[in-house]
Amino acid sequence: MGEKVSRYREMSRRYGDPWIWGIYLTLVVLSIVESYSASSRDVALYGVYSPIIKQVMYLALGAVCVVGLSRVNYNNKVLLLGLIPLLWIVTFVSLLYVLFFGEVVYGAQRAFTIPLIGLSVQPSELAKLSAVTALAYIMAKNQQDRDVSTKGVAISSLIVAVFGGLMIKSGLTNTLLLMCISGSMFVVGGAKWRKIGAVIVIYAVVGGVFWVWKDASDKREENMKKFNTEAVEEVDKTKVVDRTNMRKGRIANWMRRDSLIYDSINSSNSQEMFSIMAQAHGGLTGVGIGNSRECSRLPLAFSDYIFSIIIEEIGMVGGVFVLILYLWLLSRAAMIARRCHRVLPALLIIGMASMITFQALFHMAINTGVFPVSGEPLPLISKGGTSIIVTSIAIGVMLSVSRTISNITNSKNKDEGISLPSGLDAANPTEIPVKNEWK
Repeated sequence: MGEKVSRYREMSRRYGDPWIWGIYLTLVVLSIVESYSASSRDVALYGVYSPIIKQVMYLALGAVCVVGLSRVNYNNKVLLLGLIPLLWIVTFVSLLYVLFFGEVVYGAQRAFTIPLIGLSVQPSELAKLSAVTALAYIMAKNQQDRDVSTKGVAISSLIVAVFGGLMIKSGLTNTLLLMCISGSMFVVGGAKWRKIGAVIVIYAVVGGVFWVWKDASDKREENMKKFNTEAVEEVDKTKVVDRTNMRKGRIANWMRRDSLIYDSINSSNSQEMFSIMAQAHGGLTGVGIGNSRECSRLPLAFSDYIFSIIIEEIGMVGGVFVLILYLWLLSRAAMIARRCHRVLPALLIIGMASMITFQALFHMAINTGVFPVSGEPLPLISKGGTSIIVTSIAIGVMLSVSRTISNITNSKNKDEGISLPSGLDAANPTEIPVKNEWK
């Protein structure tokens, strides 16, 4: 046992947490196999190899980000004081641009294309990454008696509100996702439960007021717009859809989901219906890789509904396995976070893991009918360049934190805070010392 622990510690010091590497590589393999299997429409339109080549290119670029970031210490001052603040600025400007001038993708104004290289970017994905790093900074700077000060909680909540507000046109799911991520970071940052409760109440009140205002505003334009959906065969990708009516229709279908089996398939319920059919067809063990029946009919099977295809092909057993991978990633992050002496690395790693895991849970909940229909990719597995790159960056940061902490906790100097910029070196309020730290 001692030899295994020693080998684990050595791998952690050199490369970062081996379990995170294992989860990452498994997700990459699943991404290549399942995204290609779910791309029958693209195969028919663009050729046999086009879908897999594009996905592998994004995964390769993501792998460069993972390896590169894993070799950079999280406490590198150029990263902390230069590149990360630059990311905030780029994200904020991009969100503003898309809000007013963004390209319409499947009925929502959510993207822009970088000139010359022709790469489409969705700033809502960058916003998740920026929000995690911004909240980590603020909570680290506003530690007070092993608690996040009221000022820190207020500023953090304001950032979530600003980013969430700027992403309204691209869908409400990302705003809800930011709220969940911020909640997990509040817990790790040591915020008292009464403060977290107050934030939840504020989120609910602000969200309710906004919903009422938006509903009243959109009703004035209702006569000029026609109810539509985001089904691939029905939607003009360059036309803005009446998202208020669309949300109402989705929520109505969700509330009566059990009775959908008695309805005929139409443009307003095709996503739910074909998703249910795919999962029912898969059963316990699935029909086998590449044998999906519904991937050619299910709208956005390669992105927003890829989990349904996974269940169809490898069954409920495979779906549970994928769920465990994401939960395992979060548990590894929690174990590493509790070993950090400083709160900044603990917040960074738990924030990145929460971002990936909550997004995966949202995707699965939408596919299985727990949540109403919405667009949320399955991290690393769904098609989508921006999502793959952002998820890869998050995993790279997690590996950086685990590698840096492993080197520090296994050296004579136990205080990793000495290399952090002033104000970011607050102690980790959730640290739990253990005898065999890397066992």
